[in-house]
Amino acid sequence: MPLSTLNATLLALLAFAGNSVLCRLALSPNGISVIDPASFSAIRLISGALTLCLIVLWRERRLSLAAGSWAEAVALFIYLVGFSYAYMRLDTGVGALILFGVVQLVMLLAALRSRQGLSLGEVLGVLLALLGLLVLLLPGAASPPAAGVLLMALAGAGWALYTLAGRRAATPLLATCGNFLRALGLLPLLLLMPWLAPGQTFAVDGWGALLAVASGSVASALGYAAWYRALTGLGVTQAGVVQLSVPVLAALGGVWLVAEPLTLRLVVCSVLVLGGIYLSLKARRRIRA
Repeated sequence: MPLSTLNATLLALLAFAGNSVLCRLALSPNGISVIDPASFSAIRLISGALTLCLIVLWRERRLSLAAGSWAEAVALFIYLVGFSYAYMRLDTGVGALILFGVVQLVMLLAALRSRQGLSLGEVLGVLLALLGLLVLLLPGAASPPAAGVLLMALAGAGWALYTLAGRRAATPLLATCGNFLRALGLLPLLLLMPWLAPGQTFAVDGWGALLAVASGSVASALGYAAWYRALTGLGVTQAGVVQLSVPVLAALGGVWLVAEPLTLRLVVCSVLVLGGIYLSLKARRRIRA
């Protein structure tokens, strides 16, 4: 693998994991900031859109308002809002595992649905990943709150649909910028959140705004730009496999920066989910070979 591809891949993976850490730092009840999920989502989206515009103008020398689609923008908006509200209730590693598991399973099942026949390895991989998520969600003292799980699963489904809709984009960076700009038109919907989520009020302090800007400009916009650079040197299977590290990096970030415990249950579930996805990806690669 060329050094430039390796560097871009590492930067993108750290950015993806960093989004979970930044969001949890901002929205944790014991966090260092005061900010509500709707305001965090809005600032993240606005700062991400502005940064992507600057990146596109620098690299492409143009902006295209025709790039992307409203369907992708809606899926992106669902991901952003679900992600923020879920992290009010979930630890960093747990949230990243649920998000990553749902995203990869939806994309994997969509890929399998478009083809004829399933190998034994693919079936076993999907079942193993589902088992890992089931173990994580079993009732008990260590079980994550149901509301947080549902919100993160919704965020995962939104991101998976966004990725599936945009995978054939001729210019993915232009399309992503266009989708962020379109999603800005959905921001007024966040004004309804205090009525949809009783007890939630709008509140932002300096730290909260700074963390949201870092999530939007650095972890989202720059992370996506690095990922598109990395994809030019990665195969499809490689791209899927390297993302297996994101929940692990997010969990370590949560332990280090948010002082969250690294439980045996999370470790076991991570091994099952990521192992199952890896098994399915490996089986798919053998079929293509």
